Amino acid sequence: MTTREARCSCGALRVVATGDPEVTIACHCLECQRRTGAAFGVGAYYRRTQVQVNGPSTLYERAGQEGRALRMHFCPTCGSTVWWEADFRPDHVAIALGALGDTGLGAPVRSVWEQSRHPWVTFAHEPLRLEGQSAPPKAG
Repeated sequence: MTTREARCSCGALRVVATGDPEVTIACHCLECQRRTGAAFGVGAYYRRTQVQVNGPSTLYERAGQEGRALRMHFCPTCGSTVWWEADFRPDHVAIALGALGDTGLGAPVRSVWEQSRHPWVTFAHEPLRLEGQSAPPKAG
């Protein structure tokens, strides 16, 4: 089984994920743009049971769509956001794709908050495009 390690810039906060993510999502919402300082953020969503967090983190919680919270965990030393959890996917942990440093993980299969996507952002493939938030996973 594949094991991947995500880490912050200074290496103090690490997340180990076992197996493959259930879904990888590119988010173009303004909050992800602000959080990353980039045109969009990408999260690899793993089941909580697949993830182990090591090291200190500082929590920033914000309201998302329909008042559902998102909790960003970032390194208190270097400030890198490494992982987050969202009320709309309570059984999952999202890991910042860039923190994984794994170019073999694959392209996002969903592109959400397309309404605030920069028009020059394109993908070499055609992901599922949603104007708002991604639909939660189906039970089962």
